[in-house]
Amino acid sequence: MKAVLTIGLLVLSNTFMVVAWYGHLKFSEWKWFSKLGLISIVLISWGIALFEYMFQVPANRIGFKENGGPFSLIQLKVLQEVITLVVFAVFTLVVFKTETFRPNHIISFLFLILAVYFMFKK
Repeated sequence: MKAVLTIGLLVLSNTFMVVAWYGHLKFSEWKWFSKLGLISIVLISWGIALFEYMFQVPANRIGFKENGGPFSLIQLKVLQEVITLVVFAVFTLVVFKTETFRPNHIISFLFLILAVYFMFKK
């Protein structure tokens, strides 16, 4: 149960992170948003990123082996990175319709899956 909760919180966390880091590139199409200066955009992104931390910190605390969770610190980091890339790929395809997946992208994802497999192998 802690593994599922940890992964779910990491997905939520990374969703907010991707929106904070890359959402402003799409939001600039909105008339009112396009008039904002860089400082305003940074502050808005920072506000969105706060929600990332509200999910990331509990995910790591719940999932960490020394806190009674199922994952070592290295396993948590690899999970987080893979989840980040998956969330980013979905976000890119859904929000930025100009992006496409090519065979090299699929191959790289397969290697990421292999990385997770080997990370958890005893």
